[in-house]
Amino acid sequence: AREGAGRAPGAALPGGPAMDLFGDLRRMNKRQLYYQVLNFAMIVSSALMIWKGLIVITGSESPIVVVLSGSMEPAFHRGDLLFLTNFHDDPIRAGEIVVFKVEGRDIPIVHRVIKVHEKENGNIKFLTKGDNNEVDDRGLYKEGQNWLEKKDVVGRARGFLPYVGMVTIIMNDYPKFKYALLAVMGAYVLLKRES
Repeated sequence: AREGAGRAPGAALPGGPAMDLFGDLRRMNKRQLYYQVLNFAMIVSSALMIWKGLIVITGSESPIVVVLSGSMEPAFHRGDLLFLTNFHDDPIRAGEIVVFKVEGRDIPIVHRVIKVHEKENGNIKFLTKGDNNEVDDRGLYKEGQNWLEKKDVVGRARGFLPYVGMVTIIMNDYPKFKYALLAVMGAYVLLKRES
C-alpha cells in the first residue's frame, strides 16, 4: 500500500506545525532564503527609520509611550498609548501632562504639572502629580530634588489611543509570550511566498 493512503486530504503529517516549518525551510533554495532574510531586514530597518523620523518631527526621544500605571486615572488608563511632542520653545504650563525621567529611574513617568515656578533669569521649575495620587511627586524625584526642570521632560502628551498599549504590557509581564510572538512573526516573514 502507498504511504499516506487512506489519509484524508489535507490531513497533517505526524510531527505537526514545527515539522512543516523546518520542511519549508529545507525546500527553499539558498536564493529564496536570502531573499526572505533581506525582506525581514527591510521590515526591521523601515520600522527603525519611521521611529527615528518621529523623533526628529516631534522633538521627543520617545514620541510614543505606554501608560504603565493607574496614577493618571481617569485622564489616562493603564495600557493607553500616548503621542508626545517636546518642542523646547513651548513654555511648560500648569495643567499640562508631561512625561519625565528622573535620575535613578529607568522608566519615564506620566503626570500632570501642578505648579510652575519661573525665576527672574527665565529658568522654569515645576512640580508634578498623578491625578489619581494623594500627594505630589517630590517623593519620586531624586533625593534632595524638589522641582523638575525642562531637561527632565521626555515629552508632552498631545493625543492618545485607549488600551492599544496593553500588548506592550503583556509582552513585558510575560517575556515568553514576547519571544513566541517574535518567532512567529519572523517565521511568517521568512516563509511568506510571493504571489
